Amino acid sequence: MPLNLTKIAFGAQSFADIEKWYAERRSPNLTTRYRPTRWEECIGGSLFWIHRHNIVARSPILGFSETKDGRWSIDLEPRLIKVLPLPKRAHQGWRYLKGEPPRDLAEGEDVGDVIPGRLAGKLQRLGLI
Repeated sequence: MPLNLTKIAFGAQSFADIEKWYAERRSPNLTTRYRPTRWEECIGGSLFWIHRHNIVARSPILGFSETKDGRWSIDLEPRLIKVLPLPKRAHQGWRYLKGEPPRDLAEGEDVGDVIPGRLAGKLQRLGLI
């Protein structure tokens, strides 16, 4: 099973901001200072986007390439796939996703129909969701 990464959608005020950012970029790729040590395991996995303390979408990882300035590019498919929101704490940069990744949302399901992340996290710790 491929390894997945998580990343904060920094600056996004809504999920529509993430979609707009993704649609307007010439390339969906992200640059990072360091290539993940387990980068080969990430190919075929996904980069999961965190917004308001929830994982809300994913972008399949195609590979990694070095840029001209010595940084690394996480090469992503140019599509954003909505997932069933999963509570996740904020962090800087990217991190490996531990455990099972959230499932993709079915046709007609909407990210805006979920409980806020902090409340969902508390209910999950209590075993209520």
